[in-house]
Amino acid sequence: MKLLKDNYQRSIDYLRVSITDRCNLRCIYCMPSGGLIPIEHKEILTYEEIIRVISISSKIGVRKIRITGGEPLVRRNVVYLIESIKNIDGIEDLSLTTNGILLSRYAEELKHAGLDRVNVSLDTLNPERYRMITRGGDLDFVLKGIEAIERVGLNPIKINMVPIRGINSDEIKDFAKLTLKSPYQVRFIEYMPFGSEEMWSTEKFISTEEIKSIVESIDTLYPVKMKKSGPARYFRLENGLGVIGFISPISNHFCDECNRLRLTADGKLRPCLFSETEVDLKPALRGGASDDEIKRLLKLSIEIKPEGHNIDPEKLALMIKNREFCRRPMSRIGG
Repeated sequence: MKLLKDNYQRSIDYLRVSITDRCNLRCIYCMPSGGLIPIEHKEILTYEEIIRVISISSKIGVRKIRITGGEPLVRRNVVYLIESIKNIDGIEDLSLTTNGILLSRYAEELKHAGLDRVNVSLDTLNPERYRMITRGGDLDFVLKGIEAIERVGLNPIKINMVPIRGINSDEIKDFAKLTLKSPYQVRFIEYMPFGSEEMWSTEKFISTEEIKSIVESIDTLYPVKMKKSGPARYFRLENGLGVIGFISPISNHFCDECNRLRLTADGKLRPCLFSETEVDLKPALRGGASDDEIKRLLKLSIEIKPEGHNIDPEKLALMIKNREFCRRPMSRIGG
């Protein structure tokens, strides 16, 4: 099937689907200190509605699905959803992003259901610091989860770290060194602004350029070409078993290559992560709309996908202060 292109000739073949805004952690960059009032259960898309949207999206060229949250593994019967999506004609790649807390419990079932791979969000290797960053989480559960997905063969294992100055930036080298002993893909993602001033500031931001220079102090980085690598740019340390990726949504954005849409847990299609523009699918899904009407709304979200953003950390600081940008926290959007 010919892939559907947006107005800037980008082929849109990737849908990230948030299945819940709930999470079993309270990470400092994802939720405000006071927490969030969960979206009412009746407002969250049912699995049947999610499956219908993905099935229709596959007919207009979507081939890649990533399940996100909140924390997707806290939602009941998530294995049923994975199996159902895997059985949709046209879906070639199915992955999941998780904080890893429940991963050891579900690893074998997820593999059997057809999940292709897992991304684990992990920002520190220090148990006490992990409790601080996540406001109470237990690092041991995550490490056991990574061992479990490695054991059942959910490869490649991707570990996503968000370096934050003054919080965990002193561990950048430790994460990079994981690739010397294990075939992991360790990806450093720039600290992105969502929610409130409490959750993001210019002072805490570390650019990919700086992160990369810290990694290069270990040894020379050699570029690596990766198939379907998405926004990450990959490198390998000499004699490394794994690879190191750098994702730069702020300092060197990749908008000209963006191939994705996002579906929030409450049914809104978001053409761009850094935009408040959304197309609400829920009224159509629950109002008896035909598949053609759902398809029209999917195409509309592609048509209104912006060319990109042109922002930097200094502009973001002012925009967040004035409440002009990214009012939804990340847990309400889906990673």
